[in-house]
Amino acid sequence: MNQMMMTGKKLFLAFTLAICAAGCALCNSGYTPAAGDVTVENPRFKLILGANCVVKTLVLKQTGEECIDSGDGVTLFSVTQDRPFNNEIKLMYPNTRTTYQANRVRREGNKLIVGFEIVPYEAMVEVKEAPDYVSFTLADWIIHPGDYGLRMTPPPVREFRVVQLPVKNRKYFGQWLNVSWDDAASVAVVGAMPQTWINHERRKGFKILSADAVRGIKLRGTCAALVVAPTSSFLDCMESLEKDYNLPCGVQSRRSDAINTSIYWSADVRPSTVDEHIKYAKMGGFRMMLIYHPAIIKGSGGSAGYDGIGEYKLRDDYPNGLADLTKMLDKIKAAGITPGFHMLHTFIGFKSPYVTPVADHRLNLTRRFTLAKPLGADDTTVYVEENPEDSVMCDGCRILKFGGELVSYEGYTTKRPYHFTGCKRGDHKTNITKHPLGQIGGLLDVCEFGARSVYIDQNTDLQDEVAEKIARIYNAGFCFAYFDGSEGVNVPQGFHVPNAQYRVWKKFDPEPLFTEGAAKAHFSWHHLSGANAFDVFRPEIFKEKIREFPAVQAPLMRSDFSRLNFGWWGFWMPNEPKTKLGTQPDMFEYGTSRAAAWDCPVTLRTNLNKFKKHPRTGDIFEVMRRWEEVRAKKWLTSAQKEELKNLDQEHILLVNEKQEYELVPYCEIPNVADGNVRAFIFNRKGSCYVVYWHVSGSGELALPLASGDLEVVNELGGAKIAVAYEGGKSLLPADNRRYLKTSLSSDAVKKAFSAAGLK
Repeated sequence: MNQMMMTGKKLFLAFTLAICAAGCALCNSGYTPAAGDVTVENPRFKLILGANCVVKTLVLKQTGEECIDSGDGVTLFSVTQDRPFNNEIKLMYPNTRTTYQANRVRREGNKLIVGFEIVPYEAMVEVKEAPDYVSFTLADWIIHPGDYGLRMTPPPVREFRVVQLPVKNRKYFGQWLNVSWDDAASVAVVGAMPQTWINHERRKGFKILSADAVRGIKLRGTCAALVVAPTSSFLDCMESLEKDYNLPCGVQSRRSDAINTSIYWSADVRPSTVDEHIKYAKMGGFRMMLIYHPAIIKGSGGSAGYDGIGEYKLRDDYPNGLADLTKMLDKIKAAGITPGFHMLHTFIGFKSPYVTPVADHRLNLTRRFTLAKPLGADDTTVYVEENPEDSVMCDGCRILKFGGELVSYEGYTTKRPYHFTGCKRGDHKTNITKHPLGQIGGLLDVCEFGARSVYIDQNTDLQDEVAEKIARIYNAGFCFAYFDGSEGVNVPQGFHVPNAQYRVWKKFDPEPLFTEGAAKAHFSWHHLSGANAFDVFRPEIFKEKIREFPAVQAPLMRSDFSRLNFGWWGFWMPNEPKTKLGTQPDMFEYGTSRAAAWDCPVTLRTNLNKFKKHPRTGDIFEVMRRWEEVRAKKWLTSAQKEELKNLDQEHILLVNEKQEYELVPYCEIPNVADGNVRAFIFNRKGSCYVVYWHVSGSGELALPLASGDLEVVNELGGAKIAVAYEGGKSLLPADNRRYLKTSLSSDAVKKAFSAAGLK
């Protein structure tokens, strides 16, 4: 009995404390409840609206912290019309795109009934108060009879703002996810479906985080969620939202070690070459292999294979079809490497059956034109009703599409009669046909990357048709994917970029470990665990571009609880047409160490022929192997990561006398032997060291140093190399780098290497 009484007292005390905490939280917000207020809350936060729908307070319950700035009187909802439609309102106000703010709200069960300034209808918004988030869904409209008197389907809404909140600025803001956060708390307005249009507006001291339903994309049924939580549990809340709405597992993939693993990329992995690629991948410690589509599907146009893309038929290298592909992927997996598929999901090649001999009606047009005169089979001038001003004039992209025929042009007029001039009929081997007066066609959406392909009209089912073909290949045994060409979609890109990816992603079985892509927008946060690998930069500017792009992007992606890929790195031979240096070990050491500082991977674009010929291949791959092991073992401390974020100081990862890794800052000695030797100096344990190697081969380096002052070794823990340094000459072998150890001062060593000559 006494125990029961004690338990009861504890429960009463806990209940009392909870009430007090909630009361204190409201007091801390500085808001006094008023009659007519509407409350929306879950166990994590409380949102209060005034009877006029103005956002009064948003409090994080755990801390009592106020999360919004209520000074501007922002309402939670608004509605936008292209112009006023009611006759008296149309006569009274300018006929232009107009936004009407909500001016009243009441709650009926799980519905908020919202009214607006001037416009005579109401919105019904369904509220779901889940434990980890609150969602808002535009359920329907309430149309009052007799309000219009017009022959139209009311209401004439262009956009409905499902949520808008004046969220206080915090240390970080993730534009991709639409989240404002710091170490204490996170506040996000996110879409619960691809169709929700997410945005933000900057204000003084706060941001308006918003979610819109847009006519033509989706009005009724559009859903957005408000997530407010301590930052330590924010991703848990996002994961709960993803599970409840059956979204891709963005949180789960971000928590996987797989997304921080660097990637071995090739367009040449086929049954005949896969063993060599596995050898090099293992040499570099790579645990991920990304295979570009030309290695798998038939196409033309060089390594990119843009011209023929669309059919996704397997190359002749796979005589047994998908069974051979699966067998190859199984071999890669057996080597401890995870295979991924790199595809161009929005591209349709000019040489594919989707274009020639009859261009598919589902290819995208960027502008519409109506024939002002019939177009005969022999006509070379195309007359149109609309002004062609600002039409495309780039070579290879000046293409009109009428029916199934493509017509190129040289120019156009901007005065009536509007017409395109210098037209070539049946462009790209399409059939020449007659086209009647009034036929609607337009400018073909030609891919800007080489003008060898076109883009899909995302409002048709062609993307789903292509997705089926891509998934048929992916499901043969791939485990992750890269969505290249993601920017190649119709406007609005904020919807079509992620939705085009999602239409393909949904057909993958099983769900990918992670995906990357060439472009991102809000909803893709759920399926792109890290987006936007930067493209190839030649060796002479490699480090500069690491500093300029991925090193700048890394903290921005961290603000979105994400990582980026630090780049697709080319592998260059010395003395290629575009580079004298070629790829050198210090370049990848710099790039991959900066990436590791941010827990990010890199991608190496491979070339078997260059691997075999480059004199430093072994050294370069050893650099990558060490850093991949560091990533896998989570060897770097927080202090070391911060040190590596200093972009002006380079570092080298050494194997010391105990055969353990050691991270040491080092500096380049520039222009050794007229740039034919790379040399970097560092100090450790009272001695000066130089790591040095021949850029393009082997030779002897003449150094003005006495042999008794130094020793040359393979590495810190390696044995002294006999006769490697004799008579002022150091042998520079073709197989690996050398390490010189000396008690001389750094200045003396730098001076000697600066004066060194190569024989």
